[in-house]
Amino acid sequence: MTRPQKHVFVCSQNRPAGHPRGACAHKGANEVLQTFWQELQNRNLFAEVAVTYSGCLGPCDQGANVLVYPEGVLYRGVRKEDVAEIYTEHLIEGRPVERLVAPAAIW
Repeated sequence: MTRPQKHVFVCSQNRPAGHPRGACAHKGANEVLQTFWQELQNRNLFAEVAVTYSGCLGPCDQGANVLVYPEGVLYRGVRKEDVAEIYTEHLIEGRPVERLVAPAAIW
């Protein structure tokens, strides 16, 4: 396996309903993760991109959260419908999707 150029972490934190910190799992994180894996397969980017589920990335009340390295860009409020745009704009073209980037006060 080659070393990927980008690594995507999708928060899959699951807390009880009503928890004050929220939980990405309650905000569609599993669908987001599955869509990232599907896009990875559809685009055949296995050598360029790695996709991993993760625990809490911080602002779960803003979720679903996605973190992209090596840039350290945190996306918040990601839905499965946003995944193709993140692939095209950020993972391939190198331009973060500004409308989804978490504000500096959060990250």
